[in-house]
Amino acid sequence: MSRSVQPPRVVNIDDLRRAAKRRLPRVVFDYIDGGAEDERTLRANCRAFDAVTFRPRCAVATPSCDLRTTVLGTPLSLPLILAPVGSSRLMYPRGEEVAARAAGAAGIAYALSTLSGCRMEDVAAASKGPVWYQLYLVGGRDCALSAIERARAAGFSALVVTIDTPVAGMRERDIRNGVKELLSRELGRMLPFLNQLLTKPRWLMSFLADGGLMKFPNVVIPGQGPMLYADVTTALEQSMVSWYDLRWIREAWSGPIVIKGVHTGDDARRAVDAGADVLVVSNHGGRQLDGVAPTLQMLPEVLASVDDRIDVLLDGGVRRGSDIVKALCLGARAVLAGRAYAYGLGAAGAAGVARAIEILRSDLIRTLKLLGCASSAELDRSYIDMPADWLARGRKVRVKKASRAGGSLPRLLESNLKPKEK
Repeated sequence: MSRSVQPPRVVNIDDLRRAAKRRLPRVVFDYIDGGAEDERTLRANCRAFDAVTFRPRCAVATPSCDLRTTVLGTPLSLPLILAPVGSSRLMYPRGEEVAARAAGAAGIAYALSTLSGCRMEDVAAASKGPVWYQLYLVGGRDCALSAIERARAAGFSALVVTIDTPVAGMRERDIRNGVKELLSRELGRMLPFLNQLLTKPRWLMSFLADGGLMKFPNVVIPGQGPMLYADVTTALEQSMVSWYDLRWIREAWSGPIVIKGVHTGDDARRAVDAGADVLVVSNHGGRQLDGVAPTLQMLPEVLASVDDRIDVLLDGGVRRGSDIVKALCLGARAVLAGRAYAYGLGAAGAAGVARAIEILRSDLIRTLKLLGCASSAELDRSYIDMPADWLARGRKVRVKKASRAGGSLPRLLESNLKPKEK
């Protein structure tokens, strides 16, 4: 592994963030780092973990810790999945393949974005672990159906359907950095923003050696071929997924479906009814609707709404292994992390992604030992204290459901206060 991402230079994910900022042009770094509007939700996703505190069990011998879990029946070496991050090839040559290879080597899953610069077949071949394909409806239904068939043939084991992009969020950093102008291919419009690329000559040389501005090879438009690389904001506006769309997607894809972007109990129930096999509590990393609650805060409500009928994952704000522990204590099966590994990819390619995973794994083991817990599967709410209003969200959902079904309110409240069993 590259010495540039080893201690003492890189000790945590924030160190990888700083390294990525040094290597990447501002427009690329801000694409990874930024969020929508005032970025309140982006910051809240991280700060929410500060509101949950630990209740350790001391004088407990934990010579080793078992981090393994299963998602969709697939064993993972730790409860971590690399989230879909579009345009990873801008961050490092063959970026999606690089990240998938690192995930496979670590024994965890990798989710490939529709808006990627590498062919899905090449990404699947690069990883020795499970790979998921994240589906946007860019290019229309026929284009999506073709991508679904390619994903099946390439060996992707799950389809991730993102439901929180009816329009793209207002990502102000991208506007200030001239994303549309740089993608216009018109020199006059590009000139005011070119300096941010020229000041990063090593990145620029590797970018050009990798083919420069790529196309979207997994968005093959009938009669036109692969979609030209365009402003992601525009692409997202053209890819809205409705509950109706989930019907034909379910018919076209016989494997597991992961619905990502669930943020309320009502949508969680609807997603289960629509045939979801796994839910991801996500607000798109604070890149869509600014001002929504952080995902960790919404996790109890979503869990209460589905009554253990389905595995629930958490996405958003994960920067430390202790964050993963808190999410698992609240009831998540595993977490997705996007920015954490994207910083590593932007900083040092394969070495950076491997280092990000290593940091989270080491943090996770250390936290479990300090808690006096020998296995991530044993984590529950007895290991944490959480804000009362978070728990009240889940209690309110359960009371509402009980009133509809004629359940016993006192018995329901009592069961809700008990630690969730895994």
